[in-house]
Amino acid sequence: MLRYIAWALAALYLLTVGLWPAAITPVTLTLAGLAAVIATIPPSVLLLAAAVVWLKRKPALAKPVTA
Repeated sequence: MLRYIAWALAALYLLTVGLWPAAITPVTLTLAGLAAVIATIPPSVLLLAAAVVWLKRKPALAKPVTA
């Protein structure tokens, strides 16, 4: 039984080591492209967009309950 577990772990290790670089490359390239796009936008525009989104998504204040 221990031999089967060892073979399974060895196969899992080899799959992980062999497939990880190929699987992570598109993610890395996408994040690098996104960083390049964000870097071209002026910070003031990003802050303004963040403020607009925050104001639109802010929860409404609860009305006080009157008796």
